[in-house]
Amino acid sequence: MTATLCDPRRHGSNRHKVVSAEDASYLIQSGATVCVAGFVTQNCAEEVLAAVGKRYETTKEPKGLTLLFSGGPGDYGLRGLNHFRHEGMLKRTIGAHYGQVPSLGQMALDGKIEAYLLPMGSTSRMIRAAAQKGPGHITKVGFGTLVDPANGGGKVNSKTTEDIVTVVEILGEKYLCYRAIPVDVAIIRGTTADACGNITMERESLLGDNLVTAMAARANGGIVIAQVERLASRGSLPSRQVRIPGTLVDAVVVASDPKNHQMSFVTPYHPGYSGEVRQPAKLATFANLDDRKIIARRAALELLPNDVVNLGIGMPEGVAMVADEEHVLSQMTLTTEPGVHGGVGASGHDFGPAENYDALIELNQQFDFYNGGGLNVCYLGMAECTPRGDINVTRVGKKLTGPGGFIDISQSTKRVNFLGTFTAGGLEVDVDTDKKELKIVTEGRIKKFVATIPEITFNGSVALERKQQVKYITERAVFELTPNGIELVEVAPGIDVQRQVLDLMEFKPLVRLDPSTNDVRRMNANIFGVAIMGIRQSIFSPVTGRDRVAYDAATNTLSINLHNLTIMTVNDLEVHCAIVEDVCKPLGKRVNVVVNYDGFDIRGELLAAWKAYVKRLKDAYYTDNVRRFCGKTFYRHQLIAALGITREDSPK
Repeated sequence: MTATLCDPRRHGSNRHKVVSAEDASYLIQSGATVCVAGFVTQNCAEEVLAAVGKRYETTKEPKGLTLLFSGGPGDYGLRGLNHFRHEGMLKRTIGAHYGQVPSLGQMALDGKIEAYLLPMGSTSRMIRAAAQKGPGHITKVGFGTLVDPANGGGKVNSKTTEDIVTVVEILGEKYLCYRAIPVDVAIIRGTTADACGNITMERESLLGDNLVTAMAARANGGIVIAQVERLASRGSLPSRQVRIPGTLVDAVVVASDPKNHQMSFVTPYHPGYSGEVRQPAKLATFANLDDRKIIARRAALELLPNDVVNLGIGMPEGVAMVADEEHVLSQMTLTTEPGVHGGVGASGHDFGPAENYDALIELNQQFDFYNGGGLNVCYLGMAECTPRGDINVTRVGKKLTGPGGFIDISQSTKRVNFLGTFTAGGLEVDVDTDKKELKIVTEGRIKKFVATIPEITFNGSVALERKQQVKYITERAVFELTPNGIELVEVAPGIDVQRQVLDLMEFKPLVRLDPSTNDVRRMNANIFGVAIMGIRQSIFSPVTGRDRVAYDAATNTLSINLHNLTIMTVNDLEVHCAIVEDVCKPLGKRVNVVVNYDGFDIRGELLAAWKAYVKRLKDAYYTDNVRRFCGKTFYRHQLIAALGITREDSPK
């Protein structure tokens, strides 16, 4: 079989570009660099990839390919990029996430191919750099981790020797350069195409990196193969809906089998994920109060009004369930790395899209937002943790996963929370909801707080340099990152600190004792009860009078809720000041403070008095740990000027 196309390098011609998947597969030459768009189980050009794999099985061509990907689309089995699993077909893989393409991961671990693990955001922007004919993606993301050249530069095995991540100096500062890789073939996917190759994506769950992937191939004089669901007449597509212009596309493959063009490998089609309809979205709920819900509940206590949040795949997804249960989900914006802003995210193997989202942007743009400091807080998984607070999630046991968006997100977010069970392998817990205590029924066989790890996916020392606030949350213990290592700061009620925490760690952490009890502080007992914890009432709800000020002895934190409060007179100001002092004076010590300024207003002539009030309270009662939150950027800047504070201390 030979391809029936005209010369595929005649970009922009109005020739008829529709071909079969088999014919399209013959456009890929041995030794080519093939870049495939898609995210986890979403947006995968399955029919094209299957045809390429079948061609190799039949002809042993194309061989020696370099496979470049960010999201690594696959079904955790034999579909998606797993069609490239045949020995000899691949020379090298460069990707961010191998979790759903285990066959490729195993080939890398076995040394059958060269392989790189790189951050998803950097891989995505490497492709974008290739589209611009630039040298690569320049960033500080990755220092101190497995992708740092000092730690191997993301190389998986000894067969992998070429350096594609290097250190460069620009204007006196050091950065990592992720080299742009010229793309010979781009395999992308959309919904509708016309004969000229113009492509829309109205029935796709994500935009992903389809456009920049096509542009990268076009910039290198390469081939762009686009799989679609259906054809439209030439010139009939609404121009504002065209996501990939026909000038970039050489071959259009219309899926012959609907199973090869499902929205994802899990969901044939969901109109909520495509944005076709907005409908009542209800998150899944926990069946019972197990270890996952305990962790999610404790993690949810770290949420603050107006937070922009990233929830990682797996354990962190439970935080959204708890936030929904506590009726505070509407008070924050959830995001996912492939470009979703707002809404309710999909879970499990459908991770990535969301229902009722507010906006959808491309994957590379989302990481621009993340790396630029767009997130307030993130929740990520935790496989192994060291005394310095370093985390490994990329290579655990005999499984190669890769960092995905983990490195980009964890190195760019002010408040970072790692979630995971304290031990693994057979752990069973029970909760006495009457006593609100945790019981360990069967201890896990595998320790997760270990002396050393094979790779560093998160570097605690780098986080300290960047002044990030880092917590490690398990079902029985909470740790914080300090300059001297991780510190045990909380344990669950019913847990023996020595026997069920310290003795099960390969190292001795710092231990913070509560002066009032000379023991480790206990986790919030409401976590272990039947009723909801009341997060909305404690900090999120608009309340009045004395209820606006709450003190949590466990964390020594004063919460001041100014939501929708308007200060109209000097008396209003003095009344509120008196309420705060009435709470603080009896404590006899300085307190950490969280202030919610969302919806707050004050008459202009009272700003000077308000500034004096804030200074008086801070000088008398507050520690240096004062966090302020405000949902409106304009008003936030007004407060910075009015209170005479630095941007670092300003409302977020």
